[in-house]
Formats: sequence, C-alpha cells, structure tokens
Amino acid sequence: MAKSGAEVARVYGGPSGWISVAIPAAIFVWMLQYTGAVAAGQPVLLGVDWVPSMDIRLSVLIDGLSLTFALLISGIGTLVTLYSTKYLGNHPEYPRFVLFLMLFMVGMLGLVLSDNLIALFVFWEITTISSYLLIGFSSDEAKSRRSALQALLVTGTGGLAFLAGIILLGTVAGSFELSVVLGQGDLIRAHPLYPAILILFLAGAFTKSAQFPFHFWLPNAMAAPTPVSAYLHSATMVKGGVYLMARMNPALGGTDAWFWALVIAGGFTTVFASVLAIRQTDIKQVLAYTTLMALGALTLFIGAGTAAAITGMMAFLVVHSLYKAALFLMIGIVDHETGTRDVDTLRGLGRKMPLTFLGGAIAALSMAGIPPLVGFIGKEFLYKAGLDMDRATLWITGTIFAASALMFVAAGISVLRPFTGKLAPTPQTPHEGPWAMWIGPLLLGSLSLGFGLFPDTLEAWFVAPGTWAVYGDYGYAVDLYLFREVNAAFLLSLATFATGAVLYAIHRPLRGWLGRVFEANPIKFDPGWDRVLDGLKALAGWQTRLLQSGVLQRYIFTVFLTLAVGIGATIWAKDAMDFRIDWVGAVDGLQFKHWAVVVFVTAGAILTAITSSRMTAIAALGVVGIGVALIFIIFSAPDVAITQLLVEVLVVVLVAVAMLKLPQLGLARDRKRRPVHAALAGVIGVLVTMVMIGVVQGDIDRRLTDFFEVASWPEAYGRNIVNVILVDFRAIDTFGEIAVVVIAALAAYALLRGTRYDRTEDKPEDRT
Repeated sequence: MAKSGAEVARVYGGPSGWISVAIPAAIFVWMLQYTGAVAAGQPVLLGVDWVPSMDIRLSVLIDGLSLTFALLISGIGTLVTLYSTKYLGNHPEYPRFVLFLMLFMVGMLGLVLSDNLIALFVFWEITTISSYLLIGFSSDEAKSRRSALQALLVTGTGGLAFLAGIILLGTVAGSFELSVVLGQGDLIRAHPLYPAILILFLAGAFTKSAQFPFHFWLPNAMAAPTPVSAYLHSATMVKGGVYLMARMNPALGGTDAWFWALVIAGGFTTVFASVLAIRQTDIKQVLAYTTLMALGALTLFIGAGTAAAITGMMAFLVVHSLYKAALFLMIGIVDHETGTRDVDTLRGLGRKMPLTFLGGAIAALSMAGIPPLVGFIGKEFLYKAGLDMDRATLWITGTIFAASALMFVAAGISVLRPFTGKLAPTPQTPHEGPWAMWIGPLLLGSLSLGFGLFPDTLEAWFVAPGTWAVYGDYGYAVDLYLFREVNAAFLLSLATFATGAVLYAIHRPLRGWLGRVFEANPIKFDPGWDRVLDGLKALAGWQTRLLQSGVLQRYIFTVFLTLAVGIGATIWAKDAMDFRIDWVGAVDGLQFKHWAVVVFVTAGAILTAITSSRMTAIAALGVVGIGVALIFIIFSAPDVAITQLLVEVLVVVLVAVAMLKLPQLGLARDRKRRPVHAALAGVIGVLVTMVMIGVVQGDIDRRLTDFFEVASWPEAYGRNIVNVILVDFRAIDTFGEIAVVVIAALAAYALLRGTRYDRTEDKPEDRT
C-alpha cells in the first residue's frame, strides 16, 4: 500500500496491533475449555437477566454449532488481525480499523453464542453496522461508500424482517430463549403464524448470507481492505445467515416450505455464483463469487435436512472457512507486494513468493476437493448426502457437481495461473511478504492437510457436535473418513476432477463467451439496485412536494385526515361498532352544570372557526381550554385543572402578543376551504366521541391502575399517583418530553436570533 510521508511508522501496528491480536487469541484459548463437554454431547448454558420483565437475558448457549463458529471466528480472527498489522499497520487510520474490526468480532461472537433471540438480534445489527464501517473504511473512495451503503441497506432491511419474525416466534413459543424455543418445533410448525415466521426469518438469513436474488452486495463488499474480506467471507458476517438457518432448523425445519425454499434458493445460488466466479479477472472477485457458491451449498444442505445432509454441511462449513481465509490472505499478499490482482497480468510468482505460494496452493487444492486435503472430505460427504436423499436427489447432486467442477476451475485461476510459468512484469517488483502475513495461509493450509489426514479430530471437535445441534438428535453417529470404498460419491469426485480439468483448459475462451452472455442479459442486479435507489429518491421527492409544501394549514389538515382515516378504518375493520353505543345512557344523568360547560366549549370552538380576527380566535380558543379545565374540576381533578388553566393563560398571552404583528385572517380567500375543514373537524369529533363513549361503557382493564395504586408509595414514596407515574415509573418518557421541549426552545431561539436574506439583493439582514 502507498505510504505518505506524514504517516507514523509502527511496529506491527503499535499497541493497537498487538491488542487486536491478543484479544481473539485469548477468546480462542478460553473457548477451547468447552470442547470436551460439547464433544460429549453436553451443551453449556450461561447467563444473567438483562430485562427480566420482557424475558430478555444475556444468556450464552455453547453447543456444537455455536462452539464451531466461535472457534472459527476467534481463531481466524487472530490470524487476520496479525496479518493486518503489516498490511495496514502504517496506515494513519489503523487504530480506527482495529476498533471497527473488534466491534465486528464481538458482534459475531455475540450472535453465535446468544441463547436469547432479542440479544441475538442486537448482535446481528452490530455486525451490520460494523461491516458497513469496515467496507467503507476507505471513505474517500466513491466505490467504498456505495458498497458500504448497499450492504447496510440490504442486510439492514432483512434485519428488520428478522426482528418481526423474532417477535412472532417469541409470542408463539412463549419465550425468547433459544434453548426453550428449539424444543417446541412441533408447536411452532403447527401454529397459524408459522408461514409468516418462516418468511421473516428467511428474509433476514437470505439477505445476510447473500442468497439469490440478494447476492449482488457481497462481491461489491470487496471494496473493503483484504483483511476484512478474508474475515467477512470465511468466518463472520456472511455466515451469520447460515448460522441462523442452522440454529433454527430444529424449530422451523422439517416442513415442505422450509425444504423447497432453502433447496431451490441454495441450489440456484450455488451454480449461478460458480459460473460468475470463472468469468472474473480480479482474483479477489473470483474468491468472492466462490464464497457465494459455498453459502448456497450450505443453505441447500440445511434445507435438505437429513442427518447425512447436516453432517456434510458441518464438514463443508469448516472446510470452506479454512481454505477461503487462506486464499484471501494469499491474494492480499500478492496485491500488497505486486500492486495488482489481475489474473491476466500475474504469472510465475512462485519463484519470488514461495511461502505464499505454498499456503495458497494447499488452500486451492482443498477448494478443488483434491485428496488428501480436507476439501475432498467435505465434497465427498456433500455428494453422499445428495445421493441418499428421498426427493430432489437430481437437483441437489447435480448442483453440487456443477459447482464443484467450476470450483476446480476457480482454484486454478486463483493460484495455478498466477504462481506458475514465466515471471511476468507487474506494477511493483514481487517479493515475499513479511512473516506476519504468510504465516496465516500456511497455518490454515496445514490445518486443511491435517484434518484431511486425521478426520477423527475434525469429527470429534466440530462435525459431530455441530450435527447433533442442528439436526436435533444427540444419538446420531457421525462417521467422518477420507476414503473407505469406491462408491457413487467417489466416482462423482473423479468425474468432477475430469470435468474441472477440461473446463480449466478452456477457461479463457469460456470466460469471454460468458461475458458476452451476461452482457446480453437485460437483467442486471447491481445496476438494478441503482435504479431502485433512484426510484426511491423520486418517490421521496414527490412525497415531499405533496406533503411538505410549507403551508402550515395543509400540514394540520393532513395530520387530522390521517387520524380520521386511521380511527375510522380501525373501527370498521375490527367491527368495533358491535359495542352498540348507548347514546341515551351516555347523556343520562347530566346536570345543568355539565350542559353549561358543553355550551361554553362549543361556543368557543364555533367562534374560533368563524372569526376573521386572530385575536378573537386565540381568545375563543382560550375559552375552550377554560371549559376543559372546568370539566376537570367537576370530576375532582383539581391538580390537572390548575395545570390546564396555567397552560391556557400562557398560550393566550404569548400567542396574542405574537399575533399583534400579524394581518387579519383572509376569510374571503379561505371561504372555499372552510367547509372542507369543518367537515373534517366534525368527523374527528364524532369518531373521538364514539371511541370515548365506547371505552367508558366497556369493561375497564384495571391491572395497570391497581399496580400503580399498590406500588406508588412502597416503591416510589409518592402518594400522588399521577406525579409518581411521570417522575418514577415513566421517567424516561418524561425525560424525552423535556428534551423535546428544550430542543424546540433552542430552535425557536436560533430562529429569533438568526438572520434573514433579502430576496432582491441576496444579502443577509439583521432581524432586529
């Protein structure tokens, strides 16, 4: 990366760098203590109450699924942060980068470990916000800003749907604790709200994990620095949606809707992304689209739902995390040391960068599914699960075969071509990167080889416990192996290698042909996103011109029209007229003083509406306020009556002083509008009267009243219940109202003290 003279040299990023490495390393070591219990099929539950009244706890569920994710997040996070100390260590904004990356890590760890759905959502949104900050880290570049905003809007919109689904699911299950919810799958699936819950949860998961048609934001996220891309694609945010689907499988899975939604979306995304991967010339983009392929495959096998499918999914989850992090770190070194990621430019780098080549080659072989790498095991078990399916066997097996063959090609494009052959000229003279950068690919490559040769460790620590958690059966025997016999899955692997080799041999003309096909396709999702935003801006402009005309009268009319439509539509939709208002009973027993107040208030309201004098109007409006105060006095609420009187006096006096400077009301000019306004006022009055009489004649729910009567003195030490509610029980609301008043006062003061512009001369004039 280019360095300016103003930058301060740091050794491994300075304190920020070492702290960023130490934190995930410590978390990784701490999580290792739970591997024994989890491998024995004993989940760990920890937690404390957060908001007990809303059944919200900061609780932690450590089982095979969450522990696998936590170890990947912290372990790969350690290597990524170590890598970033040299990749970005001298960047002037490196401490800010570390802050964002640590926030991202905390969000992902909280997401996968939370046992409470509300807390899970909080961490879900933390990952959304922190990924926005990381993708847009180079904020001076328009591409980074656009990509960050796109990721934020797409995943944030899905997050809102996810929140709605959480509320519905918690209502159905009677709890927000996952450990409780996951045990009520039959109840949830039989509930009438199940389809809505399923749609909302999948909306959140599909947007987060970039399933088609929400796939377009993920490749654009490559605008982030390479350490972010390595972390984002291997162990964190994009797998958040996969985690959610896997976690909710015992509660929401097992239905035809779940099966077909995930199998179709996941299968299509798998093949579609693989085809897009081989037409890229930027190696980072090649890897981005292969991530989409992996996310589609994981979604596909979660939807398939059999024990064999979940086993294959868990194995491939770990496999993909290892090779994808290594490949992204590898290409980051290449870009850092050569100044380019263009596959048509890079050749023969293996001589100059042997350690980087070694780490990348092992990862690429694993991605291609070559034995004895662990990628071969992942692919074999996906094939085995697809062949064992009772339905959609051809779709599941066919999509994985096509994607695996294309992944073979992508592995060759990513590593074989750049590192072999005769050295080609590059923008910078290539050389090996520092140890902090190449150690990550080597370690991850070593794990890919080690887990391939000794799959029992992978099985015991990750695959078996994860399968039990996702499948919901702790008695299922998981058996992971490298090779045992020549069967249909093994023959498919041989066919995959042959097909992949042929496709790699012709990949350059194939890339050109695919480019022409995609260019001719009129449906383009990324430009379509821009058109959607343009449409939203146009809609916002039209709405602003319609509703925010600058005419106060129109604002008030719109507000009350909305109120009338809302109340009226609700009464009609809920058949609220069924309470049969007893109009006679409502006025029966009213005394002369009551009728006098009614006449008093009515006269003031009518005078306010018909007068052409602003002073008369405000005085008549004060009459209405005094009438309301009399009502409070009649019904024994003197404290409220005093407040009402004080407010009315202040309003009349202050507004009257201001209105002395205003002209007479244009009665003739408003003659056409007043009948409409009068009709709207009459409708509002009738609707509010109906609601009030209906409430009074119905049964009053006294639970809150009884609570405040009992708790006012013992808990808040106050005998005036209204004051206690405002000051103690609803203190936050009251504080908010005070803040609004203060802000309004400051705004008014700013307007009064400000300047105005002479429209003719365009010069500021002092208002005084």
